[in-house]
Amino acid sequence: MTTTTRTKTHLAVLAVLGLSHMLNDLMQSLIPAAYPILKEAYALDFVQIGMITLTFQIAGAMLQPVIGMVTDKYPAPYSPVVGMMFTLTGLLSLAFAPSYAMILVSVTLIGIGSSIFHPEATRMARYAAGGRQGLAQGIFQVGGQAGGSLGPVFAALIIVPWGQPSLAWFAVIALIAMMLLLWIGRQQRRISAEFAQMRASNSTGADAPRHAPLTIGIGLFVLTFLMFTKNAYGESFRSFYTFYLIERFDLSIPSAQMMLFIFLLAAAVGVLVGGVIGDRIGRYRIIWISVLGPLPLTLILPYADLFWTGVLTILINLIMASAFASILIYAMDLLPNRIGLIGGLFYGLNFGLGGVAAAFLGVLADSYGVEAVYQFCAFLPLAGLATWFLPRLDDGIGKTT
Repeated sequence: MTTTTRTKTHLAVLAVLGLSHMLNDLMQSLIPAAYPILKEAYALDFVQIGMITLTFQIAGAMLQPVIGMVTDKYPAPYSPVVGMMFTLTGLLSLAFAPSYAMILVSVTLIGIGSSIFHPEATRMARYAAGGRQGLAQGIFQVGGQAGGSLGPVFAALIIVPWGQPSLAWFAVIALIAMMLLLWIGRQQRRISAEFAQMRASNSTGADAPRHAPLTIGIGLFVLTFLMFTKNAYGESFRSFYTFYLIERFDLSIPSAQMMLFIFLLAAAVGVLVGGVIGDRIGRYRIIWISVLGPLPLTLILPYADLFWTGVLTILINLIMASAFASILIYAMDLLPNRIGLIGGLFYGLNFGLGGVAAAFLGVLADSYGVEAVYQFCAFLPLAGLATWFLPRLDDGIGKTT
């Protein structure tokens, strides 16, 4: 029996990583949160709204795997600071965009900033985890989910009453994030050295297994497919939920934004709980629960009244978000020497695939009404049956068995 050496879990570093992820995703979340304002100011239709999301998400998706591959060979601990500079520029540009074309340019800059931020930040979360990978990814991702949930709150409290130029006020958040990322960059050399020492001392540790190319290919394909279906459902809320609530229940924009905040906050809880439980019962089981569990709820949602719409959306996102940490760690276990690539690929998929889904759903909403979006998306959890084909990795209960 082989003894596995584990480094300590650097909770302070993980906390700062989670906070910087929160600030990064908060600024990104201001884009869909501002959609009702932009729709009215520029007389946009739902297809154009979907194209804003597609442009933003594709910009974030294209560079992430490339940056991940580069930083796997040449670590760049301060690259997230550069990414934050792009986000800062895009946010200021969006605040004063004179046209729809300039909105697209602005969200492209913000997407590029995200693409630079995620791969290296994901690597640092992996290094700082010690033997608690689920907890580490849960903390890192709960920061992102919490930041994403705050966008609608700031939209209701600041952007709606003060208008589009108030987006520029959030530039201070980018400056704070840059300072946090500078501190994280200074910690990386020491913590990465500890991680390398742990790997060298473990003959069958977390990063030692080598898997057959077919196993890797099938695993990554299934994980990618599951990510796409989860993101497609999530985009139906991020891009169109406020319009759905306004149209069906005659809510005001601030009230609809607050309901969106509650929905997104449930995702923050879900990723953390899912990461911790995944350390105990295994990634494979968490993925099954997450992808199929919401199906009865999604089928009921389009026919629920306002109260039950709120309850169901919280439960759906809580369950659906619980698998993201497990999916990411599962992919890292398949390719243990390509942490940056996996981080870039799967966060990039979050952007790119979500953007494709948003564009399609925008066409659906314009053609058949926004309620048709949720009637269609109700069946997306059925795609979770693909989990059956996910390779079972013999890495212990804390991983995928």
